[in-house]
Amino acid sequence: LLMENTDSSGGVVFAYHVSDPERYGVVEFDENQNAISIEEKPENPKSNYAVPGLYFYDNSVIKIAKGLKLSPRGEYEITDINSIYLEKGQLKVGVLDRGTAWLDTGTHNSLMQASQYVQVIEERQGLKIGCLEEIAFKKGFISKENLISLARPLVKSGY
Repeated sequence: LLMENTDSSGGVVFAYHVSDPERYGVVEFDENQNAISIEEKPENPKSNYAVPGLYFYDNSVIKIAKGLKLSPRGEYEITDINSIYLEKGQLKVGVLDRGTAWLDTGTHNSLMQASQYVQVIEERQGLKIGCLEEIAFKKGFISKENLISLARPLVKSGY
């Protein structure tokens, strides 16, 4: 979705199916999979689609954020920003495909689960998850020589 929306206007967020949506910002879709509402930690969620913490906005987000008011929970809510973009018709919401792993780390238990998941995948595959140096090399942002010089000091670290 992000690669499909490289214009610089509006916002792009994602939706991920969860079993406990009341813990998250939740997006509701109409029958055509268009986002029609977003609410923060609802008691009675309108869907099982959480908005994971990955947001992309144009520069108007600065003005929007400056105008936010504290929520009843005493916090500034990212969901309020998403709702403003949605009301303006400037928010794109992409549903993450089945098989995509989004790991929440908002509780001690979920942090432990995420850590164990990453450990199992990395040990089984022999590959690192989210290795920025590898991504930069594969995208052509750095040369093979740059990659080697970045990796050399880390050779004994397990990274």
